[in-house]
Amino acid sequence: MAEAADFQGMSPSPARRWLRRTGALLAGAPLLAGLLQLPGSSAAYAAPVTSLADATGSGTVGVSLDSLSPSAPTDGDTLTVSGTVTNRSKQTVTNAHVDLRLGPSLSGRSTLDAVAKRGAYQPGIDGTPVGGKYVTEFSKLTAGVSQPFTISVPVKELDLGSDGVYQLGVSLSGQSAAQPYEQVLGIQRTFLPWQPEAADTKTKTTYLWPLISTTHLTAETGSNEVQTPVFRNDDLAKEIAPGGRLDQMLSLGSKLDVAWVVDPDLLASVDAMRDSYRVQGEGDTTTAGRNQKVAQAWLDKLEKTVQDKEIVALPFADPDLASLAHNGKNVTGSLSHLKAATDVASDTVESIVHVKPSTDFAWPADGAIDPSIVKVATSAGADKVIARSDSLRENGGLPYTPSAARPIGGGTTAVVADAGLSTAFQGDMTRAGSSTLAVQEFLAQSLMTNLQEPDNQRSIVVAPQRMPSASQAQTMAQALTALQDGNWSQSQELAAAAKAKPDPDATTRVPSASSYPSSLRRQELPQSAFEEIENIQRKLDSFKVILTNSSRVVTPFGRAIDRGMSVSWRGHAAEASIFRDGVERYLQVLTSQVRLIEKSETKLSGRSATIPVTVQNNLVQGVDNLVLRLTSKQPNRLKIGDGPYDEQPIKVSGGHSQSVKFITNANANGPVTVVAQLYTEDGQAYGTPVTFDVDVNEITPTVMLVIAGGVLLLVLAGFRMYTQRKRAAARQAEEDPGTGPEAGNPDEDTDGAVDAEDTDATDSRDGPAGESGAESGAGDPEHPSDPTPDTAPESTDPSGTGERVDR
Repeated sequence: MAEAADFQGMSPSPARRWLRRTGALLAGAPLLAGLLQLPGSSAAYAAPVTSLADATGSGTVGVSLDSLSPSAPTDGDTLTVSGTVTNRSKQTVTNAHVDLRLGPSLSGRSTLDAVAKRGAYQPGIDGTPVGGKYVTEFSKLTAGVSQPFTISVPVKELDLGSDGVYQLGVSLSGQSAAQPYEQVLGIQRTFLPWQPEAADTKTKTTYLWPLISTTHLTAETGSNEVQTPVFRNDDLAKEIAPGGRLDQMLSLGSKLDVAWVVDPDLLASVDAMRDSYRVQGEGDTTTAGRNQKVAQAWLDKLEKTVQDKEIVALPFADPDLASLAHNGKNVTGSLSHLKAATDVASDTVESIVHVKPSTDFAWPADGAIDPSIVKVATSAGADKVIARSDSLRENGGLPYTPSAARPIGGGTTAVVADAGLSTAFQGDMTRAGSSTLAVQEFLAQSLMTNLQEPDNQRSIVVAPQRMPSASQAQTMAQALTALQDGNWSQSQELAAAAKAKPDPDATTRVPSASSYPSSLRRQELPQSAFEEIENIQRKLDSFKVILTNSSRVVTPFGRAIDRGMSVSWRGHAAEASIFRDGVERYLQVLTSQVRLIEKSETKLSGRSATIPVTVQNNLVQGVDNLVLRLTSKQPNRLKIGDGPYDEQPIKVSGGHSQSVKFITNANANGPVTVVAQLYTEDGQAYGTPVTFDVDVNEITPTVMLVIAGGVLLLVLAGFRMYTQRKRAAARQAEEDPGTGPEAGNPDEDTDGAVDAEDTDATDSRDGPAGESGAESGAGDPEHPSDPTPDTAPESTDPSGTGERVDR
């Protein structure tokens, strides 16, 4: 420290002179304290100090580096560092001052990782303080209190040497009652990239800028003629509203030279929000969406931003390629959804932003690949797979980072993103200190990559997390702005990076399935999820063939099936299951709108009759290509048509019903079970069958009543004839006493019977009246308003159920 002060032409402070005199005695104290703590990283300083032992090392005071500008200085710049120091002990720190410490030039990217993970202060390794006037002093730091600091120093005062990455530390030194000598009580390290002049050979860098979100749209489109999309929630409006995550991604990306990686589902969802839409509420309720203007503004802004820019379109809804490869490929039909999602991607993006995207790239989750993932990823037409270097690892001992492009066989190119650069912003970037450290480490890694082989130009790809938070996006943009303004990197399109000449010594061997990270495998969609999806697809296939305008159903449900396989469901298995259940449930609601009307028991009279069956269509569009089959369970008793069943084609307009009549033939009386079932033209059963009983009765009660009435009239007519004959015989006996058996009349038998001639005579007298009684009594109604027996069976309802049966 004394040398540092003398170097600046300044006399040492009393504390520094005291430290110099006692340096030999205390030289090991800070190191010992540091060894006792051994924190894993600077983040370990977040724990409060609670004991005297904790207050004796370089973790006593927390140092936060909140800003460093410029991030990559050049000659003539002034470096400004700002932050806060916090006394985490229970004792006051006195004679405190904040110093900048410039460490040595670092070599190798692994060295950067080691420095970033170092915890306690280490003399000699952490450099010497710049000192002089470039310090911030505090007379005391009260326990638990934070104090801000700012230090500005001309770059020339740092005496930086050759191009490279230097360790830069910000330390607080002071003393306390427990330690009555000056020592480093807190330190924060970062990196200072130094490339004052443009490099002779610059690294070509491609940075992917993802516009991806979670699943927002459902399969529902309302029940009106005008299809109204229904959203799971209104979270998308928050993301695209001014200041929202996606709005910031768009605003920040518009100022950068990046490769836009877009999920077409996001664009389609925002596009659906431009017009009337609804949002799901509790239960089955929905409310009207109100963010049409927000959606319109975001899409207008996007269209202007991406003109003449490179756009890479992922398959629709960003399907989880690893889940498909590991759990879905054994479910028949699953891979066909990936092909459909790829086919629709380009048209979706181009129709909305009027820029034709590339669909040649597949991007598995976290760039992790194995042979099955590569096979699935390329099955839909993509011939380039975006991997990551922590999956496709170098095992040949290369001393430098090779170019991204690697031929991996079968005409497929793996575009290997740099893992260190790609994961630089995955932490919590809401704290200024974390953001500043991430930016400096990113720039340091990039410059170190260029310095590995300064004469060997390489193409590096950076693939960050799919859905950066707003704070992560801001940090990414800050780092990328500094990189693109720097002297060692130049931007390059993703397509150019994929076509760059591969490094002959770089690995091209795809890791085995056993190398796939278990942490990622646990997040995958299970096989049961793909089985559910295929069940939905089968139901959709049966439904669409009967529709006169199938696109009204096929399109929203097809895209909903794609969303059910999205990589955004990773780690959200319960929500994914709820989404799939919702899709299937709504499809069931629609298919049930075309159905058979329930029938009660039906009674048939006579050997031949017709049975009506009604088909109801509550959809807004017509249905066709359906067949209605009526089947008798006892054809020996009741035939439908000429056999056990009969079929008739069905065509019903939207919102209407159609009754179909089937001719039946009865062979015997008794109840018969009949089943009505709709079928598609290819013989697949559609909907729920309707079962009802038919009571076959050849002589109906009405007919029996008519017959009984006729018999009664005949009996009454006979009785009348008998009484008339008795009266006639009595009158004759009075008029001619000599007749009859007592008088010995030869024409009358002794038993009182009348011979044939008498009978004829009696019929001659009484016959007209008898005929009138018999014939008119049997054929005429008892009252003029009564129906005649011949017409009664056809004009009444023999079933008694109110349902007319035609014969």
